Amino acid sequence: MWTGERQSTKMRIHYLDSALRQDVRYFDTEVHASDVVFSINADATIIQDAISEKLGNFIHYIATFVSGFVVGFTAVWQLALVTLAIVPLIAVIGGIHATMLAKLSSKSQDALSQASNIAEQALAQIRTVQSFVGETRALLAYSAALKVAQRIGYRCGFAKGIGLGATYFTVFCSYALLLWYGGHLVRHHQANGGLAITTMFAVMIGGLALGQSAPSLSTLTKAKVAAAKIYKIIDHPPAVGRNAETRIELEGVAGQVELRNVDFAYPARPEVLVLRNFSLSVPAGKTLALVGSSGSGKSTVVSLIERFYDPNSGQVLLDGNDIKALKLRWFRQQIGLVSQEPALFATTIRENMLLGREDATQVEVEEAARVANAHSFIVKLPDGYDSQVGEMGLQLSGGQKQRIAIARAMLKNPAILLLDEATSALDSESEKLVQEALDRFMIGRTTLVIAHRLSTIRKADLVAVIQQGSVTELGTHDELMLRGENGLYARLIRIQEQAHEAALVNSRKSSARPSSARNSVSSPIITRNSSYGRSPYSRRLSDFSNSDFSVSFDPGNHRPGEKVAFRDQATNFWRLAKMNSPEWTYALIGSVGSMLCGSMSAFFAYVLSAVLSIYYAQDYVYMRREIAKYCYLLIAVSSAALLFNTLQHLFWDVVGENLTKRVREKMLFAVLHNEIAWFDQEANSSSRTAARLALDAHNVRSAIGDRISVIVQNMALLLVACTAGFILQWRLALVLIAVFPVVVAATVLQKMFLKGFSGDLEAAHAKATQIAGEAVANVRTVAAFNPRRR
Repeated sequence: MWTGERQSTKMRIHYLDSALRQDVRYFDTEVHASDVVFSINADATIIQDAISEKLGNFIHYIATFVSGFVVGFTAVWQLALVTLAIVPLIAVIGGIHATMLAKLSSKSQDALSQASNIAEQALAQIRTVQSFVGETRALLAYSAALKVAQRIGYRCGFAKGIGLGATYFTVFCSYALLLWYGGHLVRHHQANGGLAITTMFAVMIGGLALGQSAPSLSTLTKAKVAAAKIYKIIDHPPAVGRNAETRIELEGVAGQVELRNVDFAYPARPEVLVLRNFSLSVPAGKTLALVGSSGSGKSTVVSLIERFYDPNSGQVLLDGNDIKALKLRWFRQQIGLVSQEPALFATTIRENMLLGREDATQVEVEEAARVANAHSFIVKLPDGYDSQVGEMGLQLSGGQKQRIAIARAMLKNPAILLLDEATSALDSESEKLVQEALDRFMIGRTTLVIAHRLSTIRKADLVAVIQQGSVTELGTHDELMLRGENGLYARLIRIQEQAHEAALVNSRKSSARPSSARNSVSSPIITRNSSYGRSPYSRRLSDFSNSDFSVSFDPGNHRPGEKVAFRDQATNFWRLAKMNSPEWTYALIGSVGSMLCGSMSAFFAYVLSAVLSIYYAQDYVYMRREIAKYCYLLIAVSSAALLFNTLQHLFWDVVGENLTKRVREKMLFAVLHNEIAWFDQEANSSSRTAARLALDAHNVRSAIGDRISVIVQNMALLLVACTAGFILQWRLALVLIAVFPVVVAATVLQKMFLKGFSGDLEAAHAKATQIAGEAVANVRTVAAFNPRRR
């Protein structure tokens, strides 16, 4: 357990570190943020289970198997040699079984990852979902993805049943052969009954151990699939920033930024050139404003300067040096980025500001906050700088978040400042405070501003107009306005002024909606429609309305007022059983299979004890007849094992998969219908909640599906064994039954300890999952401020 926890923790750390090292291009084309969260949570848990408990069990069973054959060869080598000839057949069956499970497990993990992706998108954008009454659409999309995983789960159950059934079929037939051949050796005086039975018991224990290793092998196979997904990112070298040891750092930075003959297309749309032969130079210490219509490429310029992407052709230069020749981490330390949607992490205000510079003192933090007009509202909060901001900073207003983001950038003290519509989403009062902070911050720095407010553009030293990926006009505001109707910039400004005047007229006419007028002022032609700075979870939420879901999801089965409280409490078993009531026929058939599979072990023990006495019979004709009878019985039992193992695992997997799907749907339904304040709590972040959707439902499935199957099987074995024991030798049976309470007490005590440890472990993993989810969702902020190690 200790080794497994250490290894899985290291794997989680390396995986997240490798994911955050990747360039933004990788997240655009190869992996979604929710995939990373799912792997950190679910895949790492599977690997931990495999290398902590299941690997030890597998080694134990294999060692038992080998030891059994060593003893067998020592006692009666002929009998052991016959058994050895059968081992390859068992190995082939086990190999086919493991291969089938591996393929199905991989498909199942992919389907569950897709479902987790949908859930996390909906939870991360819960305000949008609720404002557009999109809960049902989100649930339909989630249910459709779960349906795919459910069908694969059915196939997994069938494959597991067939594989285990075929293994037991081969093992029992092998025992029939051994019993017959052992009798042959005894009759021909090549062995006595004691040695023959010793060899059989040794081989039997070894063979059973080989069969018992199958579930552990199945878990190891699943872990192999999960590890392949994790190591795919760990071993993937980032396209941007590789070979850092050969890069250089400049002794001083003046701050001149130049894009020279740049062509660029986003990796997700390589056929669409966003920038074409783009050239632009920002003099050191000057402010340049970028304006243009939506989709002209303004935010793309910011992404190239931050080196989120490398251009397809051309160069991006800092003080005449190609930024590809500079150390990436050092280069980004020279740049401060303030975007339209500032990314704050679910921690304290102080911790968020320290992302700008980790070694900043409290005095420096407060000074940066004062310059950013943030100190006054921070000190009014109950915990001051130690106040939690909530997931994505939702406990703060837009203006407060923006001012904290500016203070964070100020702590960095960059030579270059990039402002990507930093005030466009703010109301007039917040905009005034933020703009004052920005004006002070821009002094003496090379500043690139993407703006649509006329007041901001007028203050810039230069204005560049971008149209269709190229700079069409460049000059000061006054110079460009002199071009009149012949200039694109002048026309855009005139359109904005007309829209502003119209908005003022409307505001006077309609006093009922004063905020609408202010919002209309903030919506001129010079704007943008870029995905930069937007949460990646919002990418596909709009697809819900365009998808044709073939599932039937009845919201009436849920209670809108139901709340989800993730507290440590005992699982209501009967409520879960009632939830599984539609599958009672499957559970009944599976229980019959479990009971008969459990009874076979007791019957097998009876056959071995009977043969032991037969081996010492003096009448060889009687010996041959009785051994043949028991061999035929074992062959019949082996056929039954094939059938009943298939029934047990197939039907219990149907029960488990249906319950898992139903629990996940009900959980997501209840969560989506919670009030927004519920999501502001740290324990209910989107990444934590999505992780609980994935993991808790899996644990419920294990409790109701897998565990009940084993309990029914063992109870049947106990009942049959005790009944047979009392019939055959009641005194010895009483002695053995007297030991049962001690064994049960020890097992219960062990489970109680493990339950307490698992609760603490779950809480720790939930916090880690939340941190990882936020980091990956805000990968651009992580890249810009280099807080990866933090």
